[in-house]
Amino acid sequence: MTTPRPLRGAPLRRLATLACSAALALAAHADPGGRDGDDTRASRHAPHAIGLWGDLPYSAVQESVGLPNLIADMNAHRLAFTVHTGDLKQGSGSPCDDALYLRALGWFNALRAPAMFTPGDNDWTDCDRPSNGGYDALERLDRERQIFFSTPWSLGQRRLRQQVQNEPLCLGAGGAAVPCVENRRWTLGRVVYVTLNVPGSCNNLCDTNPDAAEFAARNAANIRWLRESFAMARAQDAAAVMLISQANPGWDASDGTRAPRRDPRTLAQTDGAPDGFRDFLLALREAVTDFRRPVAYVHGDSHDFRVDKPLLDAQGRRLENFTRIETPGNNDVHWVKVEADPRSRDVFSVQFMTVPGNRVAVPAP
Repeated sequence: MTTPRPLRGAPLRRLATLACSAALALAAHADPGGRDGDDTRASRHAPHAIGLWGDLPYSAVQESVGLPNLIADMNAHRLAFTVHTGDLKQGSGSPCDDALYLRALGWFNALRAPAMFTPGDNDWTDCDRPSNGGYDALERLDRERQIFFSTPWSLGQRRLRQQVQNEPLCLGAGGAAVPCVENRRWTLGRVVYVTLNVPGSCNNLCDTNPDAAEFAARNAANIRWLRESFAMARAQDAAAVMLISQANPGWDASDGTRAPRRDPRTLAQTDGAPDGFRDFLLALREAVTDFRRPVAYVHGDSHDFRVDKPLLDAQGRRLENFTRIETPGNNDVHWVKVEADPRSRDVFSVQFMTVPGNRVAVPAP
Protein backbone atom coordinates (compact mmCIF):
# COMPACT_ATOMS: atom_id res chain seq x y z
CA MET A 1 0.00 0.00 0.00
CA THR A 2 1.27 3.47 -0.89
CA THR A 3 1.13 5.91 2.00
CA PRO A 4 -0.44 9.25 0.97
CA ARG A 5 1.94 12.14 1.20
CA PRO A 6 1.22 14.48 4.14
CA LEU A 7 0.09 18.01 3.66
CA ARG A 8 3.05 20.10 2.57
CA GLY A 9 4.00 22.88 4.94
CA ALA A 10 4.48 26.57 4.62
CA PRO A 11 7.67 28.29 5.74
CA LEU A 12 8.09 28.61 9.47
CA ARG A 13 7.93 32.36 9.21
CA ARG A 14 4.39 32.06 7.88
CA LEU A 15 3.42 29.91 10.83
CA ALA A 16 5.02 32.43 13.15
CA THR A 17 2.93 35.16 11.60
CA LEU A 18 -0.25 33.17 12.20
CA ALA A 19 0.80 32.51 15.78
CA CYS A 20 1.13 36.18 16.60
CA SER A 21 0.60 37.22 20.17
CA ALA A 22 -2.87 37.81 21.51
CA ALA A 23 -1.98 41.40 22.31
CA LEU A 24 -1.02 42.21 18.76
CA ALA A 25 -4.08 40.42 17.39
CA LEU A 26 -6.44 42.28 19.68
CA ALA A 27 -4.78 45.59 18.86
CA ALA A 28 -5.20 44.97 15.15
CA HIS A 29 -8.85 44.10 15.74
CA ALA A 30 -9.60 47.16 17.84
CA ASP A 31 -8.10 49.72 15.49
CA PRO A 32 -9.49 49.60 11.95
CA GLY A 33 -7.60 52.80 11.19
CA GLY A 34 -9.38 53.36 7.90
CA ARG A 35 -8.41 49.92 6.60
CA ASP A 36 -11.48 49.66 4.41
CA GLY A 37 -9.24 49.39 1.33
CA ASP A 38 -10.51 49.86 -2.18
CA ASP A 39 -13.51 47.54 -1.86
CA THR A 40 -15.95 50.08 -0.43
CA ARG A 41 -15.25 52.38 -3.41
CA ALA A 42 -15.88 49.70 -6.01
CA SER A 43 -18.12 50.59 -8.92
CA ARG A 44 -21.76 49.79 -8.32
CA HIS A 45 -21.85 47.52 -11.35
CA ALA A 46 -18.32 46.09 -11.26
CA PRO A 47 -17.89 42.32 -10.80
CA HIS A 48 -15.92 41.05 -7.82
CA ALA A 49 -14.70 37.76 -6.33
CA ILE A 50 -15.05 36.45 -2.79
CA GLY A 51 -13.56 33.51 -0.86
CA LEU A 52 -15.66 31.12 1.25
CA TRP A 53 -14.32 28.53 3.69
CA GLY A 54 -15.32 26.87 6.95
CA ASP A 55 -15.38 23.82 9.23
CA LEU A 56 -11.62 24.27 9.59
CA PRO A 57 -9.20 23.45 11.09
CA TYR A 58 -10.25 20.06 12.46
CA SER A 59 -6.82 18.75 13.51
CA ALA A 60 -3.40 19.91 14.63
CA VAL A 61 -1.83 19.22 11.24
CA GLN A 62 -4.61 21.14 9.49
CA GLU A 63 -3.96 24.09 11.78
CA SER A 64 -0.18 24.05 11.50
CA VAL A 65 0.20 23.10 7.83
CA GLY A 66 -3.03 23.01 5.86
CA LEU A 67 -4.43 26.28 7.15
CA PRO A 68 -1.35 28.40 6.30
CA ASN A 69 -1.42 26.86 2.82
CA LEU A 70 -5.09 27.78 2.44
CA ILE A 71 -4.60 31.35 3.67
CA ALA A 72 -1.63 31.83 1.35
CA ASP A 73 -3.71 30.55 -1.56
CA MET A 74 -6.58 32.95 -0.85
CA ASN A 75 -4.08 35.79 -0.45
CA ALA A 76 -2.72 35.00 -3.92
CA HIS A 77 -6.11 35.85 -5.43
CA ARG A 78 -7.70 39.26 -5.77
CA LEU A 79 -10.66 38.90 -3.41
CA ALA A 80 -13.09 41.57 -2.29
CA PHE A 81 -13.52 39.73 1.03
CA THR A 82 -13.59 36.26 2.61
CA VAL A 83 -16.09 34.57 4.94
CA HIS A 84 -15.51 31.63 7.29
CA THR A 85 -18.83 29.78 7.64
CA GLY A 86 -18.24 28.65 11.24
CA ASP A 87 -16.71 25.78 13.23
CA LEU A 88 -13.20 26.80 14.20
CA LYS A 89 -12.39 23.24 15.38
CA GLN A 90 -13.69 19.68 15.49
CA GLY A 91 -16.87 19.01 17.47
CA SER A 92 -15.42 16.97 20.35
CA GLY A 93 -12.14 16.41 22.13
CA SER A 94 -10.76 19.95 21.90
CA PRO A 95 -11.29 22.86 24.28
CA CYS A 96 -13.38 25.94 23.49
CA ASP A 97 -10.96 28.13 25.38
CA ASP A 98 -9.95 31.73 24.72
CA ALA A 99 -6.73 30.47 23.12
CA LEU A 100 -8.82 28.96 20.30
CA TYR A 101 -10.57 32.26 19.62
CA LEU A 102 -7.35 34.26 19.72
CA ARG A 103 -5.64 31.85 17.34
CA ALA A 104 -8.60 32.18 15.00
CA LEU A 105 -8.35 35.96 15.22
CA GLY A 106 -4.78 35.59 14.01
CA TRP A 107 -5.92 33.44 11.06
CA PHE A 108 -8.49 36.00 9.98
CA ASN A 109 -6.09 38.90 10.32
CA ALA A 110 -3.52 37.02 8.20
CA LEU A 111 -5.93 37.39 5.27
CA ARG A 112 -5.24 40.41 3.08
CA ALA A 113 -8.87 40.93 2.11
CA PRO A 114 -11.54 41.88 4.64
CA ALA A 115 -12.40 38.73 6.60
CA MET A 116 -15.80 37.83 8.01
CA PHE A 117 -16.90 35.01 10.32
CA THR A 118 -20.24 33.55 11.40
CA PRO A 119 -20.27 31.31 14.52
CA GLY A 120 -20.74 27.54 14.33
CA ASP A 121 -21.91 24.87 16.73
CA ASN A 122 -18.39 23.54 17.33
CA ASP A 123 -17.22 26.90 18.62
CA TRP A 124 -20.17 27.74 20.91
CA THR A 125 -23.29 25.52 21.19
CA ASP A 126 -21.23 22.32 21.58
CA CYS A 127 -18.73 23.83 23.99
CA ASP A 128 -20.78 22.48 26.92
CA ARG A 129 -19.75 18.92 26.00
CA PRO A 130 -17.42 17.51 28.68
CA SER A 131 -14.82 16.64 26.02
CA ASN A 132 -14.75 20.30 24.94
CA GLY A 133 -14.23 21.61 28.46
CA GLY A 134 -17.80 21.70 29.78
CA TYR A 135 -18.19 25.44 29.22
CA ASP A 136 -21.37 27.48 29.49
CA ALA A 137 -22.29 27.76 25.80
CA LEU A 138 -23.75 31.26 26.13
CA GLU A 139 -20.68 32.48 27.99
CA ARG A 140 -18.62 31.21 25.06
CA LEU A 141 -20.87 32.99 22.56
CA ASP A 142 -20.53 36.17 24.61
CA ARG A 143 -16.76 35.76 24.40
CA GLU A 144 -16.89 35.31 20.63
CA ARG A 145 -18.95 38.48 20.42
CA GLN A 146 -16.27 40.33 22.39
CA ILE A 147 -13.32 39.00 20.39
CA PHE A 148 -14.65 38.87 16.81
CA PHE A 149 -17.57 41.31 16.76
CA SER A 150 -16.80 44.21 19.12
CA THR A 151 -16.65 46.82 16.33
CA PRO A 152 -18.66 47.42 13.13
CA TRP A 153 -15.57 46.57 11.07
CA SER A 154 -14.63 43.26 9.51
CA LEU A 155 -11.44 41.44 10.37
CA GLY A 156 -8.55 41.02 7.92
CA GLN A 157 -5.63 43.23 6.89
CA ARG A 158 -8.06 45.46 5.00
CA ARG A 159 -11.24 46.30 6.81
CA LEU A 160 -14.79 46.76 5.58
CA ARG A 161 -17.45 48.54 7.60
CA GLN A 162 -20.64 46.57 8.16
CA GLN A 163 -24.15 47.14 9.41
CA VAL A 164 -24.71 45.36 12.72
CA GLN A 165 -27.83 44.07 14.48
CA ASN A 166 -27.32 46.19 17.57
CA GLU A 167 -30.74 45.76 19.18
CA PRO A 168 -30.63 43.66 22.40
CA LEU A 169 -32.68 40.82 20.90
CA CYS A 170 -30.43 37.87 21.75
CA LEU A 171 -29.66 36.23 25.09
CA GLY A 172 -26.24 36.04 26.68
CA ALA A 173 -24.92 34.24 29.74
CA GLY A 174 -27.35 34.32 32.64
CA GLY A 175 -30.24 35.21 30.34
CA ALA A 176 -29.20 38.82 29.84
CA ALA A 177 -30.59 40.55 26.75
CA VAL A 178 -27.67 41.42 24.47
CA PRO A 179 -27.22 42.74 20.92
CA CYS A 180 -26.89 40.12 18.19
CA VAL A 181 -23.67 41.75 16.99
CA GLU A 182 -22.55 38.67 15.06
CA ASN A 183 -25.37 39.32 12.56
CA ARG A 184 -23.84 41.55 9.88
CA ARG A 185 -24.73 43.09 6.52
CA TRP A 186 -22.81 44.90 3.80
CA THR A 187 -23.28 45.78 0.13
CA LEU A 188 -20.80 45.48 -2.71
CA GLY A 189 -21.40 45.77 -6.44
CA ARG A 190 -25.22 45.72 -6.10
CA VAL A 191 -25.09 42.53 -4.03
CA VAL A 192 -26.30 42.54 -0.43
CA TYR A 193 -24.35 40.15 1.82
CA VAL A 194 -25.79 38.98 5.15
CA THR A 195 -24.47 36.79 7.96
CA LEU A 196 -26.79 35.12 10.48
CA ASN A 197 -25.99 33.12 13.61
CA VAL A 198 -27.72 29.85 12.67
CA PRO A 199 -25.52 27.00 14.01
CA GLY A 200 -25.79 23.24 13.77
CA SER A 201 -26.73 20.86 16.59
CA CYS A 202 -30.41 21.69 16.07
CA ASN A 203 -29.71 25.41 16.45
CA ASN A 204 -29.16 24.94 20.22
CA LEU A 205 -32.34 22.86 20.72
CA CYS A 206 -30.56 19.54 21.37
CA ASP A 207 -27.21 18.01 22.39
CA THR A 208 -25.76 18.41 25.91
CA ASN A 209 -27.60 21.43 27.31
CA PRO A 210 -30.31 22.63 24.91
CA ASP A 211 -31.61 26.14 25.58
CA ALA A 212 -35.09 26.80 24.20
CA ALA A 213 -35.22 30.38 25.50
CA GLU A 214 -31.91 31.32 23.87
CA PHE A 215 -33.00 29.67 20.62
CA ALA A 216 -36.36 31.48 20.55
CA ALA A 217 -34.80 34.90 21.06
CA ARG A 218 -32.00 34.43 18.52
CA ASN A 219 -34.28 32.75 15.97
CA ALA A 220 -36.69 35.70 16.10
CA ALA A 221 -33.74 38.08 15.74
CA ASN A 222 -32.42 36.11 12.74
CA ILE A 223 -35.81 36.22 11.02
CA ARG A 224 -36.05 39.95 11.66
CA TRP A 225 -32.54 40.50 10.27
CA LEU A 226 -33.40 38.37 7.24
CA ARG A 227 -36.55 40.34 6.45
CA GLU A 228 -34.87 43.70 7.01
CA SER A 229 -32.04 42.68 4.69
CA PHE A 230 -34.39 41.79 1.85
CA ALA A 231 -36.32 45.02 2.37
CA MET A 232 -33.06 46.93 2.11
CA ALA A 233 -32.08 44.95 -1.00
CA ARG A 234 -35.33 45.91 -2.70
CA ALA A 235 -34.94 49.54 -1.68
CA GLN A 236 -31.40 49.60 -3.10
CA ASP A 237 -32.44 47.84 -6.32
CA ALA A 238 -29.90 45.13 -5.48
CA ALA A 239 -29.09 42.61 -8.19
CA ALA A 240 -28.81 39.72 -5.72
CA VAL A 241 -28.60 38.69 -2.07
CA MET A 242 -26.15 36.24 -0.47
CA LEU A 243 -26.95 34.83 2.98
CA ILE A 244 -24.23 33.09 5.01
CA SER A 245 -24.71 30.93 8.10
CA GLN A 246 -23.19 27.75 9.53
CA ALA A 247 -25.88 25.09 9.80
CA ASN A 248 -27.13 22.81 7.08
CA PRO A 249 -30.82 23.05 8.05
CA GLY A 250 -31.93 20.24 5.73
CA TRP A 251 -34.08 21.02 2.73
CA ASP A 252 -35.85 17.75 1.87
CA ALA A 253 -35.77 14.02 2.65
CA SER A 254 -32.72 13.20 0.53
CA ASP A 255 -29.83 13.62 2.98
CA GLY A 256 -30.29 12.39 6.53
CA THR A 257 -26.61 11.78 7.21
CA ARG A 258 -25.57 15.32 8.13
CA ALA A 259 -28.82 17.31 8.00
CA PRO A 260 -32.40 16.96 9.25
CA ARG A 261 -34.88 15.29 6.94
CA ARG A 262 -37.89 17.48 6.16
CA ASP A 263 -40.91 17.69 3.92
CA PRO A 264 -39.80 20.06 1.13
CA ARG A 265 -43.32 21.49 0.71
CA THR A 266 -44.17 22.20 4.35
CA LEU A 267 -40.51 22.43 5.45
CA ALA A 268 -41.48 20.46 8.56
CA GLN A 269 -38.83 18.13 9.98
CA THR A 270 -39.87 14.49 9.65
CA ASP A 271 -37.46 12.60 11.93
CA GLY A 272 -39.06 13.52 15.26
CA ALA A 273 -36.02 15.44 16.50
CA PRO A 274 -36.29 19.04 17.75
CA ASP A 275 -36.60 21.34 14.74
CA GLY A 276 -34.52 24.48 15.10
CA PHE A 277 -34.91 25.64 11.51
CA ARG A 278 -38.47 25.42 10.15
CA ASP A 279 -39.66 28.94 11.04
CA PHE A 280 -36.46 30.40 9.65
CA LEU A 281 -36.78 28.37 6.44
CA LEU A 282 -40.39 29.46 5.98
CA ALA A 283 -39.34 33.09 6.32
CA LEU A 284 -36.45 32.47 3.92
CA ARG A 285 -38.75 30.89 1.33
CA GLU A 286 -41.17 33.80 1.53
CA ALA A 287 -38.35 36.32 1.12
CA VAL A 288 -36.81 34.45 -1.83
CA THR A 289 -40.17 34.20 -3.59
CA ASP A 290 -40.96 37.89 -3.13
CA PHE A 291 -37.47 39.07 -4.13
CA ARG A 292 -37.49 37.16 -7.45
CA ARG A 293 -33.85 37.99 -8.19
CA PRO A 294 -30.93 35.61 -7.46
CA VAL A 295 -30.42 34.53 -3.85
CA ALA A 296 -27.46 32.41 -2.72
CA TYR A 297 -27.52 30.64 0.64
CA VAL A 298 -24.04 29.67 1.86
CA HIS A 299 -23.51 27.23 4.73
CA GLY A 300 -21.04 24.66 6.02
CA ASP A 301 -21.73 22.05 8.70
CA SER A 302 -22.01 18.86 6.60
CA HIS A 303 -18.57 19.20 4.97
CA ASP A 304 -19.56 18.39 1.37
CA PHE A 305 -19.01 20.88 -1.43
CA ARG A 306 -22.40 21.31 -3.09
CA VAL A 307 -24.05 23.79 -5.43
CA ASP A 308 -27.71 23.00 -6.03
CA LYS A 309 -31.28 24.27 -5.86
CA PRO A 310 -32.99 22.36 -3.02
CA LEU A 311 -35.65 24.92 -2.00
CA LEU A 312 -39.22 24.22 -3.19
CA ASP A 313 -42.38 26.28 -2.81
CA ALA A 314 -45.50 24.99 -1.04
CA GLN A 315 -46.70 23.43 -4.31
CA GLY A 316 -43.47 21.48 -4.75
CA ARG A 317 -42.05 23.69 -7.49
CA ARG A 318 -38.34 24.50 -7.44
CA LEU A 319 -37.49 28.12 -6.69
CA GLU A 320 -35.15 28.77 -9.60
CA ASN A 321 -33.76 32.02 -8.19
CA PHE A 322 -32.40 30.20 -5.09
CA THR A 323 -28.99 28.47 -4.99
CA ARG A 324 -27.44 26.65 -2.05
CA ILE A 325 -23.63 26.75 -1.82
CA GLU A 326 -22.05 24.44 0.75
CA THR A 327 -18.43 25.00 1.64
CA PRO A 328 -16.11 22.00 2.08
CA GLY A 329 -14.44 21.29 5.39
CA ASN A 330 -13.21 18.64 7.79
CA ASN A 331 -10.85 16.61 5.54
CA ASP A 332 -11.06 19.07 2.62
CA VAL A 333 -8.70 21.92 3.44
CA HIS A 334 -9.75 23.91 0.41
CA TRP A 335 -12.03 26.87 -0.33
CA VAL A 336 -14.71 28.14 -2.69
CA LYS A 337 -14.38 31.14 -4.97
CA VAL A 338 -17.54 32.96 -6.00
CA GLU A 339 -17.56 35.50 -8.80
CA ALA A 340 -20.37 38.03 -8.45
CA ASP A 341 -21.28 40.00 -11.55
CA PRO A 342 -24.42 42.15 -11.09
CA ARG A 343 -24.68 42.55 -14.86
CA SER A 344 -25.02 38.81 -15.48
CA ARG A 345 -28.29 36.88 -15.48
CA ASP A 346 -27.58 34.64 -12.47
CA VAL A 347 -25.04 37.00 -10.79
CA PHE A 348 -23.10 34.22 -8.99
CA SER A 349 -20.68 31.68 -10.48
CA VAL A 350 -18.99 29.16 -8.19
CA GLN A 351 -15.60 27.41 -8.35
CA PHE A 352 -14.05 24.85 -5.99
CA MET A 353 -10.48 25.99 -5.28
CA THR A 354 -8.09 23.10 -4.62
CA VAL A 355 -5.14 24.31 -2.55
CA PRO A 356 -2.06 22.76 -4.24
CA GLY A 357 -0.13 22.14 -1.02
CA ASN A 358 -3.13 20.42 0.58
CA ARG A 359 -3.65 17.73 -2.06
CA VAL A 360 -3.16 14.30 -0.47
CA ALA A 361 -4.66 11.41 -2.43
CA VAL A 362 -3.46 12.85 -5.74
CA PRO A 363 -0.58 15.24 -4.94
CA ALA A 364 -0.03 18.27 -7.11
CA PRO A 365 1.99 17.49 -10.25
